[in-house]
Amino acid sequence: MTQTITVIRGDGIGPEIMDATLHVLDALKAGLAYEEADAGMVALEKHGELLPQATLDSIRKNGVALKSPLTTPVGEGFSSINVALRRHFDLYANVRPAKSFPNTKSRFPDGVDLITVRENTEGAYIGEGQSISEDGETALLTQKVTRKGSERIVRYAFELARKTGRKKVTVVHKANILKTTSGLFLKVAREVAALYPEIECNEMIVDNTCMQLVMRPEQFDIIVTTNLFGDIISDLCAGLVGGLGLAPGANIGVDAAIFEAVHGSAPDIAGKGVANPCALLLGAAQMLDHIGQPEKAERLRAAIIATLEAKDSLTPDLGGAGTTMSFAKAIASRV
Repeated sequence: MTQTITVIRGDGIGPEIMDATLHVLDALKAGLAYEEADAGMVALEKHGELLPQATLDSIRKNGVALKSPLTTPVGEGFSSINVALRRHFDLYANVRPAKSFPNTKSRFPDGVDLITVRENTEGAYIGEGQSISEDGETALLTQKVTRKGSERIVRYAFELARKTGRKKVTVVHKANILKTTSGLFLKVAREVAALYPEIECNEMIVDNTCMQLVMRPEQFDIIVTTNLFGDIISDLCAGLVGGLGLAPGANIGVDAAIFEAVHGSAPDIAGKGVANPCALLLGAAQMLDHIGQPEKAERLRAAIIATLEAKDSLTPDLGGAGTTMSFAKAIASRV
């Protein structure tokens, strides 16, 4: 049975890493059909807007999208396309695994295997209530945290732990200072944690979390936190395992889910055929888990690990002399 997914090729290196990823998925025989849709600079040039209605309609119809990096023009009044997608489809859970892989620049070759679950739709990050005084001396921003938003993201984290066999959830907060917003998040998290007695739950202030991640990342299993903290922590975790080239991400809601490479569009190397496709491939593995193909997801991850171990056609950022597609073909030969 074939499942259709929306494919957004993106900008910069996006089309190259998407071609590589689809090549591996085809070799995996995952039974996927691809409906292509435009977003970002390509969409602006073709359709006069960064996020066309046709793209939104495609994602809504298919329920699943695989997305390469998108460029939002800086300083021209455009809003983030990624934020717009999360808001439009209420993609409340941002899920970012960080795992040490062989023959990479990981600070901890064997010690990192964790997931950051970040609330995606509220908090300070969404930028509500922004204003600046007439004299330009004072800027204001509203931070909003709701019981509903807190409950569903913490519940998602505990359900993920239960589903994947992980044993501990760390609730990250700043309730000692942000007593209302972070305080509400922590209060709700404690209520939800009580419903999962088989899963260990601990609480950690965000600044201590960052220190502990750098010193002893092996103590973490799943981290759940609010929007801004999660954005910072997930990139910190990517740095522990060798950078954003190995960092996938999922944005998941009730009716739609978008899977992606979380790095940028890297226009400086676009068209050179040297971009590392691993982040998007790992995002595709998350997608396979989501659509009920966990065995194929594990085969894909195992093939990536085996290719890294063999140092077969690795791209320059991984110390090899391979191309984006030769690396993908080496992975495809192992799925």
